[in-house]
Amino acid sequence: MEMLIDLVPLPALAACLFVGLLAGVIKGMVGFAMPMIMISGMGSFVSPELALAGLILPTLATNGWQAMRQGGAAAWAAVKRFRIFLTVGLVALVVSAQMVRILPANVMLLLIGVPIVVFAVTQLMGRQLTLGASPSRWIEVSVAAFAGFIGGFSGVWGPPTVAYLTALQTPKQEHVRVQGVIYGLGALALLGAHMASGVVRAETLPFAVVLLVPALLGMWIGFKVQDRIDQQAFRKATLVVLLLAGGNLLRRGLMG
Repeated sequence: MEMLIDLVPLPALAACLFVGLLAGVIKGMVGFAMPMIMISGMGSFVSPELALAGLILPTLATNGWQAMRQGGAAAWAAVKRFRIFLTVGLVALVVSAQMVRILPANVMLLLIGVPIVVFAVTQLMGRQLTLGASPSRWIEVSVAAFAGFIGGFSGVWGPPTVAYLTALQTPKQEHVRVQGVIYGLGALALLGAHMASGVVRAETLPFAVVLLVPALLGMWIGFKVQDRIDQQAFRKATLVVLLLAGGNLLRRGLMG
């Protein structure tokens, strides 16, 4: 605990724990947004690199829960259906993870913020691309590569993935489950990649472990809400939160 307080002052740690709880609640309701909320929110109190290190374990645990909520057979069916998306995305993620130590912090914030803002604005405006049930292979590969690329250096790969699943008109329950499978495998690859990059190490691991508690509690609360309240209304509320989070990232990236 003393090592953790040395790394993150107590007021900043309390703020990060609250961000983790909020991210868990929203993810439980709509299936995504945890990395975006955590890296944006925690990035206001700790460095972007430490925020990235802190979100990896909570993201891995909550996505595993989300993917397996309807059982192993349903999760495996999702893996088989989206195997190309998963393969391309994971390769791109591992490759781009090594850029964390190369890119300046403000560039990383802008590269994360721009896709978040674009995604949130277009969704709130109701402009959704419809691809049908069987899109061409190059579209699947392109979206997967982009999602993996930004996910590797930021921990954020939700917007292009959610947009792709929405464009496929994926049913709600399957939509959330597939997100859990894709993000869960991505988080596992991200953990390995950033153990190699040095972002996840003995000094930063306690921060990630502590964040597991509020993230899982928030996830439980979000699942309860998702089961009882209209999904669409909460999805719109989440998009507003994402827009604010992305705007904050752009502000910090532009102002240094």
